[in-house]
Amino acid sequence: MEYISGIIEKKHIDYTDFANNVDKVVSIHGIIHRVREMTGFNFVILRTKREEVQCIYSPDFSNFEWDENYFEQQAVVVTGKVVADETREGRYELQIHDVEVVSSPAEEMPITINKKQLNVEMDTNLTLRPISLRNPKERAIFKIQEGIARGFKEFLLKENFTEIRTPKIVFAGAEGGANVFKLDYFGKEVCLTQSPQFYKQTMVGVFERVFEVGPVFRAEHHNTSRHLNEYISMDFEMGFIDSFHDIMNMETAALKYIMNMLETEYAIEIEILKAKLPKIDTIPVIKFSDAKELIQTKYKKVITDFMDFEPEEEQLLCKYAEKEFGSEFIFVTHYPSAKRPFYAMDDANEPDTTLSFDLLFRGVEITTGGQRVHDYAAQVKKMEERGMNVEEFDSYLMAHKYGLPPHGGLGLGLERLVTKLLGFPNIRSGSLFPRDLTRVTP
Repeated sequence: MEYISGIIEKKHIDYTDFANNVDKVVSIHGIIHRVREMTGFNFVILRTKREEVQCIYSPDFSNFEWDENYFEQQAVVVTGKVVADETREGRYELQIHDVEVVSSPAEEMPITINKKQLNVEMDTNLTLRPISLRNPKERAIFKIQEGIARGFKEFLLKENFTEIRTPKIVFAGAEGGANVFKLDYFGKEVCLTQSPQFYKQTMVGVFERVFEVGPVFRAEHHNTSRHLNEYISMDFEMGFIDSFHDIMNMETAALKYIMNMLETEYAIEIEILKAKLPKIDTIPVIKFSDAKELIQTKYKKVITDFMDFEPEEEQLLCKYAEKEFGSEFIFVTHYPSAKRPFYAMDDANEPDTTLSFDLLFRGVEITTGGQRVHDYAAQVKKMEERGMNVEEFDSYLMAHKYGLPPHGGLGLGLERLVTKLLGFPNIRSGSLFPRDLTRVTP
């Protein structure tokens, strides 16, 4: 009988262990990323899970002959002596003693991935995603994405939020309208969720403060640089709020935490991508109607849509916030009630507007949030005024019927934040395997 103990043995060291192993013989595993043949020796760049490690092959200290049996993209275990890099302060390299090949590719790469920049068209990049992501710069994007989601989660846990996981197959779209993916569910028509909104509100009655990071789906026929049909939404909902300003304060604090984490724990990727992290002190706030007037008067733009912003208007607002307040973020509040979902609470002083907001960053809306209707009668009334069949929402309204505290929350688009943070022109660059109008593979 064999037994598994759960004891994890570290067979090979990481590059981060090199500093403590100078002049010692160690083993490290990785992929042969690049070989540079020099006179009398070779530089062998090993791609590990996070870094590129410079190894040196030389007949003077290597116990084998480097020949055609060793080539790029092989998975190997390299054994050698750790030495200080004489040309790069604070860096280390490995003098190769032996190389064990554990796997070899069946074919040559269709693209070159071992340069600093992946010089291919976006369509090629996305089609060949399983290998294009091996490029260190492409890979670094999704380490940053990890850091953002990790920071979001850590911060909210510190603020006594509970992480939840909600269904992605639902009976109706939380945002309403026709932008839902419908599917057959054992002979019954259901939808892919547009948002975890209904469940977040329900769980406020259970845990008071909840959050989730997960996929949402929008059947929108947009084929733009800022839209995806499946994306990752970072959501939270919190009860016993005094106003929607509590939500904006919580997001501002979360963003500060995230940026600090990226700066301190993701410096490797920040350097690879030459990313410019925003400095967040306070974030300015402007009402939707005032923002429209500002755009019209200051920037002489003719307003054609008084219910929402055009992309150029969001860019102008961010330009204004940075110039006037030194902030790359700006909150816009009090969106028209007609453009917000039925669960958005209307402002008692301005009934045609809602106690809702968007957060704009570097020219693009990355967050939508606000205070929700928590009173059962008020929620039913608003739904009836919109011609909705209240009976279809019995399970959602159950939480309201039996009591919910004043509450609100938001949804923050992970790919949009990644894309704007790293200065990419297209959101697909910030999506691991993007889903849009035409792409469902790989």
